[in-house]
Amino acid sequence: MDLKVLEELGLSPNEAKIYETLLSAGKVSINALAVESNVHRRNVYDSIDKLVKKGLASEEFIKGVKYVRAVNPARLLDIVREKEAKVSSVMPELEEMFRRISRKDEAAIYRGIEGFKNYLNDILEVNETVHFIGAKAFWLDERLKYFLPKFDRQRIRQGICFRHIYDHEVRTMSPEILALRMNEYKFFPPEYSSSMAIDIFGDHVVTFYGVSPGHLAAEPVQFTVVSEKLSDGYRKYFNFMWERLGRAQRRK
Repeated sequence: MDLKVLEELGLSPNEAKIYETLLSAGKVSINALAVESNVHRRNVYDSIDKLVKKGLASEEFIKGVKYVRAVNPARLLDIVREKEAKVSSVMPELEEMFRRISRKDEAAIYRGIEGFKNYLNDILEVNETVHFIGAKAFWLDERLKYFLPKFDRQRIRQGICFRHIYDHEVRTMSPEILALRMNEYKFFPPEYSSSMAIDIFGDHVVTFYGVSPGHLAAEPVQFTVVSEKLSDGYRKYFNFMWERLGRAQRRK
Protein backbone atom coordinates (compact mmCIF):
# COMPACT_ATOMS: atom_id res chain seq x y z
CA MET A 1 0.00 0.00 0.00
CA ASP A 2 1.19 3.52 -0.75
CA LEU A 3 1.67 4.99 2.73
CA LYS A 4 1.89 8.50 1.29
CA VAL A 5 -1.90 8.42 0.89
CA LEU A 6 -2.25 7.94 4.65
CA GLU A 7 0.30 10.66 5.31
CA GLU A 8 -1.67 13.08 3.12
CA LEU A 9 -4.66 12.42 5.39
CA GLY A 10 -2.66 13.69 8.37
CA LEU A 11 -0.92 10.56 9.66
CA SER A 12 2.79 10.77 10.47
CA PRO A 13 5.10 8.27 8.71
CA ASN A 14 5.24 6.14 11.88
CA GLU A 15 1.45 6.26 12.33
CA ALA A 16 0.98 5.18 8.71
CA LYS A 17 3.40 2.24 9.12
CA ILE A 18 1.75 1.13 12.35
CA TYR A 19 -1.80 1.43 10.99
CA GLU A 20 -0.89 -0.62 7.93
CA THR A 21 0.67 -3.25 10.21
CA LEU A 22 -2.44 -3.36 12.39
CA LEU A 23 -4.67 -3.88 9.37
CA SER A 24 -2.71 -6.95 8.35
CA ALA A 25 -1.81 -8.30 11.80
CA GLY A 26 -5.09 -7.94 13.68
CA LYS A 27 -4.82 -7.72 17.48
CA VAL A 28 -1.16 -7.43 18.42
CA SER A 29 1.00 -6.53 21.41
CA ILE A 30 3.21 -3.45 21.53
CA ASN A 31 6.38 -5.54 21.35
CA ALA A 32 5.18 -7.50 18.33
CA LEU A 33 3.93 -4.31 16.71
CA ALA A 34 7.34 -2.66 17.06
CA VAL A 35 8.97 -5.62 15.35
CA GLU A 36 6.46 -6.02 12.54
CA SER A 37 6.19 -2.30 11.76
CA ASN A 38 9.95 -1.68 12.10
CA VAL A 39 9.21 1.32 14.34
CA HIS A 40 11.19 1.82 17.56
CA ARG A 41 9.21 0.68 20.61
CA ARG A 42 9.22 4.08 22.33
CA ASN A 43 7.80 5.68 19.15
CA VAL A 44 5.12 2.98 18.91
CA TYR A 45 3.50 4.16 22.16
CA ASP A 46 3.27 7.76 20.93
CA SER A 47 1.91 6.74 17.54
CA ILE A 48 -0.67 4.38 19.04
CA ASP A 49 -1.89 7.15 21.34
CA LYS A 50 -2.41 9.43 18.33
CA LEU A 51 -4.12 6.70 16.28
CA VAL A 52 -6.51 6.04 19.16
CA LYS A 53 -7.34 9.75 19.41
CA LYS A 54 -8.02 9.82 15.67
CA GLY A 55 -10.34 6.84 16.01
CA LEU A 56 -8.14 4.57 13.90
CA ALA A 57 -7.05 2.13 16.61
CA SER A 58 -8.37 0.65 19.86
CA GLU A 59 -6.60 -0.76 22.92
CA GLU A 60 -7.36 -3.54 25.34
CA PHE A 61 -5.48 -5.16 28.23
CA ILE A 62 -5.27 -8.91 28.62
CA LYS A 63 -3.57 -10.15 31.77
CA GLY A 64 -1.73 -6.87 32.12
CA VAL A 65 -0.47 -6.79 28.53
CA LYS A 66 -1.63 -4.03 26.17
CA TYR A 67 -2.94 -5.16 22.79
CA VAL A 68 -3.90 -2.93 19.90
CA ARG A 69 -6.09 -3.47 16.87
CA ALA A 70 -7.06 -1.34 13.86
CA VAL A 71 -10.46 0.29 13.55
CA ASN A 72 -12.32 -0.15 10.25
CA PRO A 73 -10.51 1.93 7.59
CA ALA A 74 -13.85 3.53 6.65
CA ARG A 75 -12.95 5.85 9.54
CA LEU A 76 -10.45 7.48 7.14
CA LEU A 77 -13.35 8.80 5.08
CA ASP A 78 -14.88 10.24 8.24
CA ILE A 79 -11.61 12.09 8.89
CA VAL A 80 -11.73 13.57 5.38
CA ARG A 81 -15.35 14.66 5.86
CA GLU A 82 -14.59 16.20 9.24
CA LYS A 83 -11.73 18.22 7.77
CA GLU A 84 -13.94 19.32 4.89
CA ALA A 85 -16.65 20.40 7.34
CA LYS A 86 -14.14 22.46 9.35
CA VAL A 87 -12.87 24.20 6.21
CA SER A 88 -16.44 24.82 5.02
CA SER A 89 -17.32 26.46 8.33
CA VAL A 90 -14.68 29.17 7.84
CA MET A 91 -14.90 29.40 4.05
CA PRO A 92 -17.31 32.38 3.92
CA GLU A 93 -14.94 34.42 6.08
CA LEU A 94 -11.89 33.36 4.05
CA GLU A 95 -13.59 34.19 0.74
CA GLU A 96 -14.67 37.59 2.03
CA MET A 97 -11.08 38.36 3.03
CA PHE A 98 -9.91 37.22 -0.40
CA ARG A 99 -12.47 39.40 -2.22
CA ARG A 100 -11.32 42.52 -0.38
CA ILE A 101 -7.99 42.35 -2.19
CA SER A 102 -7.96 43.93 -5.65
CA ARG A 103 -7.14 41.38 -8.36
CA LYS A 104 -6.72 43.88 -11.19
CA ASP A 105 -3.57 43.59 -13.28
CA GLU A 106 -1.70 41.12 -11.10
CA ALA A 107 0.52 38.12 -11.82
CA ALA A 108 1.16 34.84 -10.04
CA ILE A 109 3.23 31.70 -10.54
CA TYR A 110 1.73 28.32 -9.64
CA ARG A 111 4.16 25.45 -9.10
CA GLY A 112 3.73 21.69 -8.78
CA ILE A 113 0.61 19.56 -8.98
CA GLU A 114 -1.01 21.44 -6.11
CA GLY A 115 -0.38 24.68 -7.97
CA PHE A 116 -2.02 23.16 -11.04
CA LYS A 117 -5.06 22.32 -8.92
CA ASN A 118 -5.19 25.98 -7.88
CA TYR A 119 -5.37 26.91 -11.56
CA LEU A 120 -8.29 24.49 -12.04
CA ASN A 121 -10.05 25.99 -9.04
CA ASP A 122 -9.57 29.44 -10.61
CA ILE A 123 -11.55 28.20 -13.60
CA LEU A 124 -14.45 27.26 -11.32
CA GLU A 125 -14.24 30.55 -9.45
CA VAL A 126 -14.23 32.71 -12.59
CA ASN A 127 -17.09 30.58 -14.02
CA GLU A 128 -16.77 31.63 -17.67
CA THR A 129 -16.02 29.87 -20.96
CA VAL A 130 -12.38 28.76 -21.23
CA HIS A 131 -10.42 29.22 -24.48
CA PHE A 132 -7.40 26.96 -24.99
CA ILE A 133 -4.59 27.68 -27.48
CA GLY A 134 -2.18 24.84 -28.24
CA ALA A 135 -4.03 22.45 -25.92
CA LYS A 136 -2.10 19.25 -25.14
CA ALA A 137 -4.60 17.13 -23.18
CA PHE A 138 -2.15 17.34 -20.26
CA TRP A 139 -5.17 17.16 -17.97
CA LEU A 140 -4.84 13.39 -18.51
CA ASP A 141 -1.62 13.40 -16.48
CA GLU A 142 -1.61 10.43 -14.09
CA ARG A 143 -1.10 12.71 -11.08
CA LEU A 144 -4.53 14.30 -11.63
CA LYS A 145 -6.58 11.11 -11.95
CA TYR A 146 -8.31 11.55 -8.57
CA PHE A 147 -8.77 15.32 -8.68
CA LEU A 148 -9.88 15.89 -12.25
CA PRO A 149 -13.17 13.87 -12.28
CA LYS A 150 -14.48 15.88 -9.31
CA PHE A 151 -13.39 19.13 -10.98
CA ASP A 152 -15.08 18.23 -14.26
CA ARG A 153 -18.36 17.27 -12.58
CA GLN A 154 -18.40 20.66 -10.87
CA ARG A 155 -17.56 22.41 -14.14
CA ILE A 156 -20.54 20.72 -15.83
CA ARG A 157 -22.84 21.68 -12.95
CA GLN A 158 -21.73 25.31 -13.30
CA GLY A 159 -22.21 25.24 -17.08
CA ILE A 160 -18.61 26.18 -17.95
CA CYS A 161 -17.96 25.51 -21.64
CA PHE A 162 -14.61 24.75 -23.28
CA ARG A 163 -13.28 25.83 -26.67
CA HIS A 164 -10.07 23.98 -27.54
CA ILE A 165 -7.53 24.44 -30.29
CA TYR A 166 -5.51 21.26 -29.83
CA ASP A 167 -2.07 20.44 -31.14
CA HIS A 168 -2.30 18.04 -34.07
CA GLU A 169 -0.79 15.11 -32.07
CA VAL A 170 -3.62 15.05 -29.54
CA ARG A 171 -5.91 13.52 -32.18
CA THR A 172 -3.93 10.25 -32.13
CA MET A 173 -1.90 10.34 -28.90
CA SER A 174 -4.60 11.40 -26.40
CA PRO A 175 -7.96 11.03 -28.15
CA GLU A 176 -9.81 10.32 -24.88
CA ILE A 177 -9.66 14.03 -24.02
CA LEU A 178 -12.04 14.67 -26.91
CA ALA A 179 -14.82 13.03 -24.87
CA LEU A 180 -15.00 16.04 -22.51
CA ARG A 181 -18.56 17.30 -22.30
CA MET A 182 -19.63 20.86 -23.14
CA ASN A 183 -16.61 21.13 -25.38
CA GLU A 184 -16.00 22.21 -28.96
CA TYR A 185 -12.61 21.83 -30.57
CA LYS A 186 -10.38 22.17 -33.60
CA PHE A 187 -6.79 21.18 -34.38
CA PHE A 188 -3.70 23.11 -35.38
CA PRO A 189 -1.89 21.88 -38.50
CA PRO A 190 1.13 19.66 -37.62
CA GLU A 191 3.71 22.38 -38.24
CA TYR A 192 2.24 24.58 -35.47
CA SER A 193 2.74 22.14 -32.56
CA SER A 194 4.83 23.43 -29.65
CA SER A 195 5.71 22.68 -26.02
CA MET A 196 3.62 25.56 -24.67
CA ALA A 197 -0.07 26.26 -24.16
CA ILE A 198 -2.20 29.29 -23.28
CA ASP A 199 -5.58 29.25 -21.50
CA ILE A 200 -7.88 32.27 -21.31
CA PHE A 201 -10.92 32.57 -19.02
CA GLY A 202 -12.50 35.72 -17.67
CA ASP A 203 -9.65 38.16 -17.03
CA HIS A 204 -7.12 35.33 -16.58
CA VAL A 205 -4.37 34.36 -19.03
CA VAL A 206 -2.45 31.23 -18.03
CA THR A 207 0.73 30.15 -19.83
CA PHE A 208 2.27 26.68 -19.62
CA TYR A 209 5.59 25.42 -20.97
CA GLY A 210 7.34 22.06 -21.15
CA VAL A 211 4.05 20.23 -21.73
CA SER A 212 3.29 17.42 -24.17
CA PRO A 213 0.24 15.37 -25.22
CA GLY A 214 -1.22 13.75 -22.12
CA HIS A 215 1.52 14.96 -19.76
CA LEU A 216 2.41 17.94 -17.61
CA ALA A 217 6.02 18.80 -16.96
CA ALA A 218 7.75 16.82 -14.19
CA GLU A 219 7.45 19.92 -11.98
CA PRO A 220 4.56 21.89 -13.53
CA VAL A 221 4.82 25.67 -13.61
CA GLN A 222 2.11 27.97 -14.90
CA PHE A 223 2.21 31.74 -15.15
CA THR A 224 -1.10 33.48 -14.47
CA VAL A 225 -1.76 37.09 -15.36
CA VAL A 226 -5.02 38.71 -14.28
CA SER A 227 -5.72 41.56 -16.67
CA GLU A 228 -8.91 42.46 -18.49
CA LYS A 229 -7.07 44.14 -21.37
CA LEU A 230 -4.61 41.28 -21.80
CA SER A 231 -7.27 38.57 -21.70
CA ASP A 232 -9.43 40.45 -24.21
CA GLY A 233 -6.44 40.68 -26.55
CA TYR A 234 -5.67 36.96 -26.30
CA ARG A 235 -9.33 36.10 -26.96
CA LYS A 236 -9.12 38.12 -30.17
CA TYR A 237 -6.08 36.08 -31.20
CA PHE A 238 -7.99 32.92 -30.34
CA ASN A 239 -11.00 33.97 -32.43
CA PHE A 240 -8.77 34.83 -35.38
CA MET A 241 -7.24 31.34 -35.32
CA TRP A 242 -10.58 29.64 -34.64
CA GLU A 243 -12.22 31.20 -37.68
CA ARG A 244 -9.42 29.96 -39.96
CA LEU A 245 -9.17 26.37 -38.75
CA GLY A 246 -12.26 24.94 -40.41
CA ARG A 247 -15.30 23.30 -38.95
CA ALA A 248 -15.45 22.69 -35.21
CA GLN A 249 -16.35 19.39 -33.58
CA ARG A 250 -18.64 19.48 -30.56
CA ARG A 251 -19.49 17.35 -27.57
CA LYS A 252 -22.53 18.38 -25.53
